[in-house]
Amino acid sequence: MAQVQHDRPQTDPLHPDPLHRAGAADLHWSCDNIGEGLPGILTPLGYTLWHRPVDHAGRESAYRAGVLSRRERAEPPEDRRMVQVFHGRAAMQAEFYARIGDRMPGTTGADVVRGVLGRVPDDFVFHPTPRRYPIIAWRLPTTFLRAPGQARALAAETERWWRATVPGLATLSLERALATFHDAHRRFGDNLVSQGVITFAVVSPLYQAVTTLVESTGVGDVSTLSGSGGAESAIIRDIWRASRGEIDLAEVVANHGFHGPGEGEISARVWREDSSPLAAMVNEYAGRPDSQDPVARDAEMQRRLPEVQRAVVAAVPAWQRPAVRALLSKAASGIPLRGVSKRAFLQSIDVARGAARRAGELLVAEGTLAEADDVFMLTVDELATPLPRDVRDLVAWRTERRAGYRKVTIPDMWTGTPEAVVDQDDGPPGNPEPAGDPSAGRAPVVVTGIGVSAGVTEGVVRIVTDPSFTDVEPDEVLVAPTTDPSWSSIMFISSALVVDIGGMLSHAAVVARELGIPCVVNTRTGSRELRTGDRVRVDGTTGTVTVIERTA
Repeated sequence: MAQVQHDRPQTDPLHPDPLHRAGAADLHWSCDNIGEGLPGILTPLGYTLWHRPVDHAGRESAYRAGVLSRRERAEPPEDRRMVQVFHGRAAMQAEFYARIGDRMPGTTGADVVRGVLGRVPDDFVFHPTPRRYPIIAWRLPTTFLRAPGQARALAAETERWWRATVPGLATLSLERALATFHDAHRRFGDNLVSQGVITFAVVSPLYQAVTTLVESTGVGDVSTLSGSGGAESAIIRDIWRASRGEIDLAEVVANHGFHGPGEGEISARVWREDSSPLAAMVNEYAGRPDSQDPVARDAEMQRRLPEVQRAVVAAVPAWQRPAVRALLSKAASGIPLRGVSKRAFLQSIDVARGAARRAGELLVAEGTLAEADDVFMLTVDELATPLPRDVRDLVAWRTERRAGYRKVTIPDMWTGTPEAVVDQDDGPPGNPEPAGDPSAGRAPVVVTGIGVSAGVTEGVVRIVTDPSFTDVEPDEVLVAPTTDPSWSSIMFISSALVVDIGGMLSHAAVVARELGIPCVVNTRTGSRELRTGDRVRVDGTTGTVTVIERTA
């Protein structure tokens, strides 16, 4: 594995840009919802880390469920991948999800596309067929039974590896740093497959079945029946324990240090590198009353679970009760698995992050790079082959291109390759038009999305685009373009959550239900239409956010 200084010029702008590709002209694409994993404008190393693994994970999980054939499982042409990058932003292909819904019994292509992307393109054509039903009926139950044990075993192995590897990253040689990076990349792919299989074959079917059961009986609630105490809740519990002096900040970092703002992007600074956001949360939690103890809340949910399960079972005919009991038991243990593989793939990214940073430091020391973080302007493949002599020019060109992507916007949904529009600097974020004000005789501004955690509350909006959390006040309505697991810590002190993207099983929805706070996701424009200081009413049942009073 050579690293540096061979003639391979790549600074010509005609060389393919790793952060922009053409999409197949007959495919529909959307940036909605994928931002939870691949946030914002990515770096070349960040996108190419995900590039092949995320596409493989989607196809492999669908294959294991019987939805895709062996031929369809194979790697597709570049412009037909499940995930592609356009002007620095990751986007998902609608046709991939439509194919899944068209072939799965009990759902439709439109339902799946709408569930993942928030809406169906106006000109979309579906192709429903039952031809794979026999294969799904054979393969899906087997995957359903095997996947939980496999996911737990892989996650446990990843946990041990992460804890053993991170402390030694700072002393690795260049050769060992690059070898560790590529090992982390391989493990990342394995954990992404595990996450895809768990979500596709276990969590989603169970959640849909429990939701249908609750709706048909009118008894119980999805939050309780879905189990509690997931990976995201563990973050809140440990911060709470630190705020009570039961553990120190170092232990919280040792358990959750791979989390942090924008953690899905490899160049992000996570808590083990900068624990100041975490320390701020510990101080904030210290001011909360003991009655808000998340450990006690989880214990109460576990105590209530058998009661709610019995009530639901009693509401169905006697002949259905054995099957319903089995479903509820599986749901309580299976749905929380959503966070198990996600934690593992984030730990894989974190080792890759640390190894890349170490490689960057050593490449600076030998004069190859100007700055350690310039390593993130390279690709995964380039870190496996000799770097060109003019690598600094290559880095400078890509850095300039990436900065340019921050100055443009692209549509929410498009066909083929999107056209970028240069942003106009017309003031602070938010709706530049005069806001609706009921007292002035105008209709109130109402932002609509999907209600994913029931309840109604009123509060003052805080727009958060970077979860450093320094400006957030307790009991505000948190409004964000997207969230990741590191946001769990701030969600705990918020009165409600409103997110531009997401669905019933997105991170924001799951944590909000466990915390018992109203949540509306998939508003698409909420973080732009609302303003910090607005007083709003959030209805997590109907999926509406109504402006009661606009800030000055």
